[in-house]
Amino acid sequence: MLKYLFLPAALLCAAAHADEGQWQPYQLPQLKSELKRVGITIPAEQLADLSRHPMSAMVSLGGCSAAFVSDAGLIVTNHHCGYGAIQRNSTPQHNYIADGYLAHSRAEELAGGPNTLVYLTDKVDNVTARVLAGLGAGMSGRARHEAVEGHIKAIIAECESDPAYRCSVPAFHRGLEYYRVRQMLIRDVRLVYAPANAIGDFGGDIDNYEWPRHVGDYAFLRAYVGRDGRPADPSPDNLPYHSKDFLVVSAEGLKNGDPILLAGYPGRTSRYKLASEVRAARDAAYPAKVAELRADLDVIGAASAGNPADVVRYASVVKSINNVMKKTQGLLDGFARKDIAAIKDVQDAGFRAWYAQQPDAAPAMLRELDAVIGADLALADEEFGWSVATNSELLKSARSLYRLALERRQPDAEREPGFQQRDAAFIKARLNRLEQSYAGAVDQARYVAGLRRYGALAPAMHVRGLDALLPAADAVPALYQRSQLGDTARRVAWMDQDAAAIAASDDAFLKLAVTLNDVALALEHRRKEVDGNLELVIPQYMQAVIAWKQSQGKPVYADANSTLRVTFGTVSAYAPRDGVTKGPFTTIEGIAEKNTGKAPFDAPQALLDAIAQKRYGQFKDPALGTVPVDFLTSADTTGGNSGSAVMNRRGELIGLNFDSTYESITKDWYFDPAITRAIHLDIRYMLWVMKEVDHADNVIAEMTVKYPKHGKR
Repeated sequence: MLKYLFLPAALLCAAAHADEGQWQPYQLPQLKSELKRVGITIPAEQLADLSRHPMSAMVSLGGCSAAFVSDAGLIVTNHHCGYGAIQRNSTPQHNYIADGYLAHSRAEELAGGPNTLVYLTDKVDNVTARVLAGLGAGMSGRARHEAVEGHIKAIIAECESDPAYRCSVPAFHRGLEYYRVRQMLIRDVRLVYAPANAIGDFGGDIDNYEWPRHVGDYAFLRAYVGRDGRPADPSPDNLPYHSKDFLVVSAEGLKNGDPILLAGYPGRTSRYKLASEVRAARDAAYPAKVAELRADLDVIGAASAGNPADVVRYASVVKSINNVMKKTQGLLDGFARKDIAAIKDVQDAGFRAWYAQQPDAAPAMLRELDAVIGADLALADEEFGWSVATNSELLKSARSLYRLALERRQPDAEREPGFQQRDAAFIKARLNRLEQSYAGAVDQARYVAGLRRYGALAPAMHVRGLDALLPAADAVPALYQRSQLGDTARRVAWMDQDAAAIAASDDAFLKLAVTLNDVALALEHRRKEVDGNLELVIPQYMQAVIAWKQSQGKPVYADANSTLRVTFGTVSAYAPRDGVTKGPFTTIEGIAEKNTGKAPFDAPQALLDAIAQKRYGQFKDPALGTVPVDFLTSADTTGGNSGSAVMNRRGELIGLNFDSTYESITKDWYFDPAITRAIHLDIRYMLWVMKEVDHADNVIAEMTVKYPKHGKR
């Protein structure tokens, strides 16, 4: 290891350039000059403090971001982030997806369901030394990975001695650092208000990742706790959570060039991956993924056609698959437009030349790096094949039940992550949640088609030892006839049975899960071996990369990993191609122009009437002369940032992040400041719909709304 590699990565943060960077809050004091340059007036030390405004108002929904907007636990997020709760309460007779929902009192608020959760981050600690303690140089990859895993489980168990909290220890910089994140977990979350789908998802999948956009992507939830103020299971006796901080909502608006601050929980980025990893994604993994997702969507569509109940059940599944598919296709199109692999080649050549000149450089590290990445990519092919061959919700449930029973034979500390006692409630929630997104005929069609597609995959994608154990496609209907796992009560009841009982069961899917278990474990063990080797070499590489970047004055931030991050930027137009410039705002008149009366461009008549009558009220932008809908900024975002609070220079809520432009999708791999733009809902449109269309006056009254002075911004 080079001498400089012993410096903590936190100390190697250089000044940011452009608006790139998904910063951990503790890094912000090191970015004072950049915050000042952009125009943010909140002190950097305040932004770094999770117990102070505005960070204390930010929450995670476990895949989306959100923020408190009242002291009674009222949360605002995206419509698509609240979609699961909306769908859970919808039926063909009471279709809240299509019609929207408004609770006029707290008694009318609807249960979000076991998968609708709120996480409040209150403490983050660097635990790198504890995670990496005692790792021997001669350990196998699997032994190393399991040792790291064991340390992490112990740290989590210590953190979760108070049952109010859920803790995690994610890796940063690909295993160079580890932080323990403590979050209060609120389990009783209810749906307060969501607009009609024709507002919340206007434009649908056609407009997804596109600009201009005209979507009111917002919804309101409320967090409830026990009478003692602590998290509790859902109960009518619970009370709204008293949020010590919340965001003031500003209807003052923005103009081109104004600064914004954005905080949320971005999911995953891959900006430090190598050219070989880019090419593998571009040339093989992503094309296969797009083809698989498209085929699965076609099967779901055909199998649910003509059955409104099945269409509602699979609405959230279809929406999720469509989103992933369009993003993946966007990545492919982005790779075709700009040769990111070639850019990485140039960067890598520069790094290796610099590295070779260092006095303690270890050439073997770079050879080992290339070798372990090659092994990782090869194994990923088989893992993709496994996902295609097991595309059945009943099979996934059966495998989860059997694995849980096997893990229960061991002391809790020795069980696999995901199957410890702390995970039982989440497993049960998934098994229950399936009731809202499962239909036997549709699942059967998906599994049959998946098996046939698996058979057509290249040999490298076939899992060792799996093919002989899989059922023939024409034998699948019999599996569903001989299984009772489609019944929620019976499915959940198997959680109480031991492995012997499951192995002796005559349930077809439980029997199949038992049959496949050894192959699944072998694949898992091979993954641990590869990951352990990655965890040895990649951190050495990342420390060198950080030092190299620091020597050039370039930004050093960790890839996104679903932890709280802060980014900043400005309201900005962009030019996606020669001769085309796209402005940063859209308006409600654009909704009327796009409206066709047919989904997904079927705006509600009440909204169209308000537009035609120019009922702009207090939400008219003086420069635009009308009500803005969505806007663009240069903020650095990715998946998981959906629902993130977009704030003005003073930390007031002026928008909700919900998407990126199509040209920006490749920012997960490479940030191009010229074309990278995030798409946000303008809070003025949200308030306007609430006032003029949905008459959600009770929700508006609960928030603290700052209105513009007459004639001024």
